[in-house]
Amino acid sequence: MPRRLLDVLACPACEDRPKIEIRHRVLYCLRCGRSYPIKNGVPIMLVEGSRFEK
Repeated sequence: MPRRLLDVLACPACEDRPKIEIRHRVLYCLRCGRSYPIKNGVPIMLVEGSRFEK
């Protein structure tokens, strides 16, 4: 997934453009702590499929 895509992605739970980073094929929202999987290079940014990270 291109890094420039992070500039336009927004966390669907926060409804904002918080800082998002990629770690181990997962997008992490640094604001709310949710994580979203990346499958075949595509971020799956559904609140129902997200997880909370500590």
